[in-house]
Amino acid sequence: MLALYNLVDMFYISLAEGVDAVAGLTVSFPVMMIVMTLAASVGVGTASVIARRLGEERIDESNKIFGTFIFLILLISVVSILVGIFLLDHLLILFGATENIIGYASAYMLPILLGFVFVSFSMATNIVIRAEGNAKFAMYATIIPAIINIIIDPILIFDFGFGLGVMGAGIATVISQGIMSIIILIYYHKGYSALTILLQNIRMKVSTIKEIVAIGFPTFMHTASFSIIAILINTMLIKYGGDMHLAAYGVAQRVIAFAIIPINGVMQGMLPIVGYNYGAQLYERMRKTIWLSFRYVVFTSIVVVLLVQLFPEYAMSIFTSDPEFIKIGSNAMKIIFSLYFVVGVQIIAGGIYQALGKPKQALILSLSRQVFFLVPLVIILPIYFGVYGVFIAFPIADLLTFILASYMLYRDRVTILVKGINE
Repeated sequence: MLALYNLVDMFYISLAEGVDAVAGLTVSFPVMMIVMTLAASVGVGTASVIARRLGEERIDESNKIFGTFIFLILLISVVSILVGIFLLDHLLILFGATENIIGYASAYMLPILLGFVFVSFSMATNIVIRAEGNAKFAMYATIIPAIINIIIDPILIFDFGFGLGVMGAGIATVISQGIMSIIILIYYHKGYSALTILLQNIRMKVSTIKEIVAIGFPTFMHTASFSIIAILINTMLIKYGGDMHLAAYGVAQRVIAFAIIPINGVMQGMLPIVGYNYGAQLYERMRKTIWLSFRYVVFTSIVVVLLVQLFPEYAMSIFTSDPEFIKIGSNAMKIIFSLYFVVGVQIIAGGIYQALGKPKQALILSLSRQVFFLVPLVIILPIYFGVYGVFIAFPIADLLTFILASYMLYRDRVTILVKGINE
């Protein structure tokens, strides 16, 4: 969802404001990822906990957990508002914003941070809804506001509408997510869910928060670590290249984020099913779900790799007609995506460990690619390969993480893929 919104925003902004504005969104994206990942990790952690409680038919306890989940979402929203008011420009400079692009980055992020209560509630609650098994409603509640965002983006951005430029894109995101929040509130109010929003349950319960955070923390670290590493990546791109390379990487990054949507979707859909069947001790169904997930993500990843390798210029030309920009971005995408077909194994493996309530193993997989492998590669390779060394670091990190994930799954193959019980 985040990737789709940001990709649409970047498309319109590239037409309205040009390459510098695209570079501004590239810098702002890691900041957005950190706060949104906070919400998503709370949703993933809650989904795993509630799925297991529902599998054990503990409905009342599930509602209390859901109340603590709402409390956490409100807390995250307050933090995001404070960040938007007091720290935004400092964070953007830290993530590599130059004098030419910081104005664009700040204008885009400020309305999103100030209206983050809608973004966080809709994103996190949608994950919980999938955990209940109502994937169809979760899909509609995502598609409808996404379409609204596509419609109102140009109205707010371009001069024929409100002419707000980059800020208009941020406002459109908040409005779309506000509509999604209303849809979800109606869903719970009408009793379509096994869960209910009760004021007396919206409170801080330390034991529940610990359980949610323990399960959701690997998800947070997986994405937030990349946002932190973005400081290094953006710095290296500016040092060895320039704003053009930073903007080109920004487009490639959005394509990556968009391409990973179906894989993350499978993982998030698999997580509650595996968790529920694990709680209900239906291990054969759990095993079949895991293998089906692996087959789907491998097939999807191979298709993505083929499309990117054959048509990289087409993706770049959507955002600009500048031949230098298209050339730089196309080369970057072909390199970054060269071993993308192995990424799905790592993501599904991490999801398996999360679903089974094993945060340590999931955390290892989350940190491996972003921290253990990517950081040293991004530092070392540009010394020998220049700015393209930054891009080469990605497929090498993908391969090393795939080897690690395969080893962990092989080690636990009997207990996870067959029986589903292991300590």
